[in-house]
Amino acid sequence: MSAEARGPRVLVADDDPDVLSALKLLLRAEGYEVETTTSPALVLSALESRDFDAALLDLNYARDTTSGKEGLELVERLRALDPTLPVVVMTAWGSVEGAVAAVRRGARDYVQKPWDNTRLLQTLRTQVELGQALRVGQRLEHENRLLRREGMPEMIADSPIMRPVLDLLARVGPSDANVLVTGEHGTGKELVARLVHANSPRSGRALVTVNVGGLAEGVFESELFGHVKGAFTGANADRAGRFELADGGTLFLDEIANVPLAQQAKLLRVLQTGEFERVGSSRTRSVSVRLVSATNANLHAEVAAGRFREDLLFRINTVEVHLPALRERREDVPALATHFLRRHVQRYRKPVDTFDPEALRALLAHPWPGNVRELDHVIERAVLMARGSVLEAGDLGLRTGQSGAPALEQMTLDEVERVLIQKALARHGGNVSDAAKTLGLSRSALYRRLERHGI
Repeated sequence: MSAEARGPRVLVADDDPDVLSALKLLLRAEGYEVETTTSPALVLSALESRDFDAALLDLNYARDTTSGKEGLELVERLRALDPTLPVVVMTAWGSVEGAVAAVRRGARDYVQKPWDNTRLLQTLRTQVELGQALRVGQRLEHENRLLRREGMPEMIADSPIMRPVLDLLARVGPSDANVLVTGEHGTGKELVARLVHANSPRSGRALVTVNVGGLAEGVFESELFGHVKGAFTGANADRAGRFELADGGTLFLDEIANVPLAQQAKLLRVLQTGEFERVGSSRTRSVSVRLVSATNANLHAEVAAGRFREDLLFRINTVEVHLPALRERREDVPALATHFLRRHVQRYRKPVDTFDPEALRALLAHPWPGNVRELDHVIERAVLMARGSVLEAGDLGLRTGQSGAPALEQMTLDEVERVLIQKALARHGGNVSDAAKTLGLSRSALYRRLERHGI
């Protein structure tokens, strides 16, 4: 029978031949392949020569029939030999303490003799499924480590709210579909673009990034489509646009809500047909580009307000990926902070290796209006400020309350500006457009300040 066709293979160990016979009949009737042994030494020998999906072990053997010591030692040895192997222990002595001790040493579950067939089968079935899932997870993690060593981007996200995001990215990445990434400023939209590109058939070609939020309307067309020499004042040579540079690869348009309405028709055309002309040229050029777009604006509201074309929205969001704000995934803050700590410690060659408990509490309590980007900036600053091997709360420079904030006259202009921007973003839930209006700035001007302050 092939490995794919066989049922789960279970190793059963007990020093009573009648018990082994009964379990063999029960498990084989349920489709399991069963191998039986009578001693811990034979268990170890079997595991060294064959793979099993689970082990069902007695805690008591001939050498010591009451304490369970042999069984507990065996559980520890199996745990060291194969941490993914589900071990279910059996005991005839009704000793819950012994079963708990076995679980502490690495067993996954226990059953008592005389066993209930339904309970035993359900326990074994559950543990086999969990063991198989764990093995798959370890294989994927190994593959991910290999990919990361090869320069693949990494998204640190273990919180429940991020699991659907990771699942969606895994499914959409290998396709050629256009992707729209939504979420507040600093949530990691560019990282998603890099993940989508890295997992696509286009990964061998270029990923070209354009922050259209920072482009003036007068240069938008030239940046995206290029120009020919003499097309306008200062056009001293032919220049390829971003679409040409991304031909065969992926184009990432950040803050796509900022594309001027007058230019949206030209963007729609190239997405529909793959054709465009450089500024000042009548020659039609063709490209094959996968588009990943990003915005923190509500594009459906922009369409309703007449500021964004509905047909363009349909074209760019074949699949929409929404990134939660960092305050909605606080479980990820410690892992993200540790990731940034390692990166900046390596960059600045500082001997910092961990966080003080108060520092972690401060990180978890902070509202993070600038999301993951702000966290990265805070950890970078803290690494520079740290005096020893432990990063302390004071190194973070977080101002989570009025009492901890210095007076305005004690702050530099840059610090004042940064605080005002953070407050505006927090007040408007991370919406850059609304924050810009409150601050009396244009969206593009605020974006430039956000980049400068690392928010």
